[in-house]
Amino acid sequence: MRYLLLVFTLLISIQSVLFAQQKEANIHTPDTIPPRMRIADYRFKPQHLILPASLITVGAVGTAIDGMNDFHLFTRPDSVKQVNLDDYMEWGMLGWVFVCDLIGKEKNNWVDQLMVVGLAEALNAGFVHGLKNLTEIKRPDGTGHSFPSGHTANAFLGAHVAYKEFKDTSPILAYSGYLMAAFVAGSRIYNNRHWVADIVAGAGIGILSVELSYLIYYPIRNAIARNTNAKATRNFVVAPMLGNKNGGFYLSYTF
Repeated sequence: MRYLLLVFTLLISIQSVLFAQQKEANIHTPDTIPPRMRIADYRFKPQHLILPASLITVGAVGTAIDGMNDFHLFTRPDSVKQVNLDDYMEWGMLGWVFVCDLIGKEKNNWVDQLMVVGLAEALNAGFVHGLKNLTEIKRPDGTGHSFPSGHTANAFLGAHVAYKEFKDTSPILAYSGYLMAAFVAGSRIYNNRHWVADIVAGAGIGILSVELSYLIYYPIRNAIARNTNAKATRNFVVAPMLGNKNGGFYLSYTF
């Protein structure tokens, strides 16, 4: 919890510093409207939690029922060379939304995206490591801490952020991340590092972390924006002045 609060405080501080720099840059231009923080368009919908909750439930049930853990998507001999790309894609997927920003029209700016990804990763790490230590399920290769799959959780976290940012403007970009996340999940089974139940639950946790991140971040961000905008409006006054032979504007800025 302390780590989560530290990350969130840091991200809010970045947003505040950027706005302060914008305000300072515009303070000496009396013919402009005071800089305002944009109010993000976000509305929480409970149905967004159905998919991740279902995936986590299926994964949890799969670890509890005898025989379910022995199910493999496909089998392979141990002599087959392992796929190592998943170790890089696990973390690379966290930046997928920023790659998509270069191609399509995102819903929110990169600062908000960075904050969402950071907060989601903090939540995700807490969920994954907490469950790993709680369950202590053996992996297919005999090592420990199998449930849930952290690689899969990180991959679907990055994919779901891109989905939420581009679903209204570019469906191709929105769904592209899921294909790569599915590759990561499949490679974890192929490498005998996880059971199917592990990757199903991992996908659910990654998606859930993103939904909770949006739910936590944007109400607080918008509250700060409304308060900041209200102060800027009170401090900045522009009024027309009309005379018999001349006209102009009255400008007042209160520090």
